[in-house]
Amino acid sequence: MGGILEGVRVLDFGRYIAGPYCATLLAEFGAEVIRVEKRGGSEDRFVAPVGEDGEGALFLQINRNKKCITLDPMKAEGQEVLRRLVARSDVVVANLPPQTLQAMKLDYETLKAIKSEIILTTATAFGGPGPWSDRVGFDGVGQVMSGAVYMTGAGDPPYRAAVNWVDFGTALHCAFGTLAALIERGKSGRGQIVEGALLATALSFTNATLIEQAVIGVNRVPTGNLGQTAAPADIYRTRDGWVLCQVTGHPLFVRWARLMGEEDRWLKDPRFSSDLKRGENGPLISQRMARWCAERTTQDAVDTLGTAQIPAGPVLSPQQALDHPHIRAAGFMTSVDYPGLPSPAPLARAAVRLSLTPGEIVSRPPTLGEHTELVLGELGYDAATIAALRENGTI
Repeated sequence: MGGILEGVRVLDFGRYIAGPYCATLLAEFGAEVIRVEKRGGSEDRFVAPVGEDGEGALFLQINRNKKCITLDPMKAEGQEVLRRLVARSDVVVANLPPQTLQAMKLDYETLKAIKSEIILTTATAFGGPGPWSDRVGFDGVGQVMSGAVYMTGAGDPPYRAAVNWVDFGTALHCAFGTLAALIERGKSGRGQIVEGALLATALSFTNATLIEQAVIGVNRVPTGNLGQTAAPADIYRTRDGWVLCQVTGHPLFVRWARLMGEEDRWLKDPRFSSDLKRGENGPLISQRMARWCAERTTQDAVDTLGTAQIPAGPVLSPQQALDHPHIRAAGFMTSVDYPGLPSPAPLARAAVRLSLTPGEIVSRPPTLGEHTELVLGELGYDAATIAALRENGTI
């Protein structure tokens, strides 16, 4: 495949997002990643199905550039396959509970006994140590326990985000940690455990809000889309849709006041002399911005704000996002065919670009067990042995 991580081999026992997307990022920059699934397919393969065989949109998004084998590591023969895989690998990714890692013999001590310099990248819901270390959870648990959901919406009911930002944030942290561990191994020859946690990710993303609360006890309450520490910061109705505008910092506020044609009103009033004061008086500023937006189409509003160098963007539906001229021109997505799909899937590339060694989507996500014979052949299994493993349910 090529890429800056060429020569790095990764075993991906990940499920859903945090583990698999971590491995995907490594694969996009050249690592050889082998996804290991149950014989019938892992659960995350079938979330939000879009293909004729049930493959889901989430699976397609975060499993490109990988090979796939099926394996039952609970069988004795499966353990031997696993041992051979680990012996030729650099990283094992497995966002599974500690007790599951132990049962599957994917715990660090077992892996290290096979290959001393192995890196185990794992993620749990709650991290540890702590009384909830052994509990399981998904993205939403991190959202609700970090203060983020409490501060979202109008408060009754609270709203979680529809996108899995905790899961993807954990995957990013795990990929970063894995790269750091690979650099350390290059210096010392030592492997180690890289451990992420959904709750830790969520707390790191909401940390500024928690700092503010701990230091000055502000006791903020949710205010919908209205910003609290700067203004104008809200989502405004236009003649044909909605626009978000966010003004933070005095230079931006000066530009906004000039755009409104009312510099004296907004720049000389002490109620609007700082971001915090503007946040405290946000409804007054938002009322003015709302009137301005209501007189314009969405396109006119975002173009005018953009020309004035004021941060703004239209509220897009999923289809509008796919069709937006900037999103299309910037090449953020690559259209990839997959067996059984009625049309190509637009896969979002890694959201970072390296000028000399860019990542690349070079192969579609694998079908279930697509590379089992290939990978086992590379491990030294002949055709008859592979057939026997399939017959007895190991693969």
